[in-house]
Amino acid sequence: MDQIAEEVNVMNELFSDELKKLKWHFMEMGINVSEQIYQSTKAFIDHDRQLAQSVIDNDQKTNDEETNLEMQALNLIALKQPVAEDFRSIISILKASSDLERVGDHAVNIARETIRVSGSQRVPAIEGSIADMTASVRSMLEKVLDAYVHSDEDIARQVAKSDLEVDKQYILIRDNITAAMRQNADTVTASSSYLMVSRLLERVGDHIVNLAEWIVYNSTGELTELNPGKSDPEMLHTLLNNEESDKWQ
Repeated sequence: MDQIAEEVNVMNELFSDELKKLKWHFMEMGINVSEQIYQSTKAFIDHDRQLAQSVIDNDQKTNDEETNLEMQALNLIALKQPVAEDFRSIISILKASSDLERVGDHAVNIARETIRVSGSQRVPAIEGSIADMTASVRSMLEKVLDAYVHSDEDIARQVAKSDLEVDKQYILIRDNITAAMRQNADTVTASSSYLMVSRLLERVGDHIVNLAEWIVYNSTGELTELNPGKSDPEMLHTLLNNEESDKWQ
């Protein structure tokens, strides 16, 4: 019996070590994706085609990271037969890595817009708003990764709520783009690119909310809708109305 108990302990320790490695690789992927978003939007705002091409060239790294995570996760499930709590942890990583990979794809698309729009007339005010939106999105991503490390359901829920601000920024940028095109037809090419980039950033925010949902699932075992714009659309309208009221005060 002692030998069997010892073998079980050894297997449990091996599983624990493999799970820790899986979690670390997920965090590493998250950090790399956050850097992708930073580099791609910096390239776009600075009109840096070389930096944009670097983001595109390095995208395979993110794809490989997701593939490796999937293999690790599936091997743990197939070979170790984890208990319910560990199973949730593995599944949440497996699902969340897909969202991180999509964020990386959006970063690449932003980089491609940098190259496509090169040489067209730009609108600095809108680019400044896009920079602010990028800062909001990266803050969300950094906080949700922190929530993941500490298994902090409360922080995850707070991050999800902050996506409402990103949605608001997107709508305001979209309105400013429309106004810019009406004032100056020469900005149409750049404006279409601004619309694409801001939309991609808004989608990044949605994927980060998904990450928060997987953290909550890992903690509670329940799939919960945390996207405030979906669960209560009136919240965004209220926020925008308050923004409009502040302009006249």
